[in-house]
Amino acid sequence: QVQLVESGGGLVQAGGSLRLSCTTSGLTFSTYTMTWFRQLPEKEREFAAGIGWSGDSLDYTDSVKGRFTISRDNTKNTVYLQMNSLKPGDTAVYYCAASRYKIQRDEGFYEYWGEGTQVTVSS
Repeated sequence: QVQLVESGGGLVQAGGSLRLSCTTSGLTFSTYTMTWFRQLPEKEREFAAGIGWSGDSLDYTDSVKGRFTISRDNTKNTVYLQMNSLKPGDTAVYYCAASRYKIQRDEGFYEYWGEGTQVTVSS
């Protein structure tokens, strides 16, 4: 049974930092592209950042470039999202997802999903 479990969310003031983790089990982690999506209040879920299976390929949505860093540790079956200089507009539920395809921004390419972790940024 495949499981993706996010952690690290919480409440932070604007300008602060959080590090999200997504630990997986039940899949060959090193062969999957891993991506963070987020769902802002009353908005559809959107792509935030993705990393290829080897860690060499990276993609970020424009609004997080320069502030967020995605990384992975294939020995720990875990993907991370370091979020710095957080803004109230980053308030969302953050989901990790796994895909056998190259990084895609369309969530339809993702087979497995976590249940999400809430990030709230206060002004």
